[in-house]
Amino acid sequence: MIVVTAATGQLGRLVIANLLKTTPAAQIVAAVRDRAKAADLAAQGVQVRRADYTDPASLDAAFQGATKVLLISSNDLGNRVAQHRNAIDAAARAKVGLLAYTSVLHADRSTLDLAAEHRATEDAVRASGLPYTLLRNGWYVENYTGSLGAALAHNALAGGAGEGRISAAARSDYAEAAAVVLTQSGAVEQVYELAGDSAFTLADLAAEVSRQSGKDIPFHNLPQAEYRDLLVNVGLPVPLAELIADSDAQAAKGVLFDDSGVLGKLIGHPTVSLSAAVKAAL
Repeated sequence: MIVVTAATGQLGRLVIANLLKTTPAAQIVAAVRDRAKAADLAAQGVQVRRADYTDPASLDAAFQGATKVLLISSNDLGNRVAQHRNAIDAAARAKVGLLAYTSVLHADRSTLDLAAEHRATEDAVRASGLPYTLLRNGWYVENYTGSLGAALAHNALAGGAGEGRISAAARSDYAEAAAVVLTQSGAVEQVYELAGDSAFTLADLAAEVSRQSGKDIPFHNLPQAEYRDLLVNVGLPVPLAELIADSDAQAAKGVLFDDSGVLGKLIGHPTVSLSAAVKAAL
């Protein structure tokens, strides 16, 4: 029995869709905070169980009978280490055969602000004594293509990554990798550094958007503080704006670059290209 946490999130749904290609629905558990949001999964025969990272009892119930658990990281910035520990402790009580965690690329040495919480969670995973796999996901290309509407509306793509090359992959690529790990044997105590097969700069992204849209969309590189303020002014919460601005600043230093090709090898095909990602977004 495979349990996927945060199963109604964007990544979780894609993981379950991939699992359903090879695994009977009755052997898949969608662990969610709101069961009503998983009605479509239940209709496909997937078991739906309530699981709240802040409620250890719900996690115990959700993980009952599990042989493998995919812990998808919480989006509650600043509070997620404690939440992850609740899930890890529940997985330990359930004596699961594999605990997989979605971390961040090169978590052990990354200078991203968000990497600290992932490092702390990885430490907790190791300390649990459970067989584990760390899925260190690189940047999602959707982190950028999701805001192309604003770029087209304002005839410019703003960011703070300078000439840094970003080895982004599609969310679907990372989801497929998670499903592969959850269904293969011998994947314990492994660390996968997962990133796109090819890297791009934000200027490359702007050029690709210009080519496909027929509009001139230049890239405007901004200092970190200025980019943060811009994000706040368009309505992002301050913590999220700070995280995004920091991520771009670190990308400028090469922190989001990886040319290992591990992700493409794991899923057995090339990761989604920049041109394909832009086409899908447009």
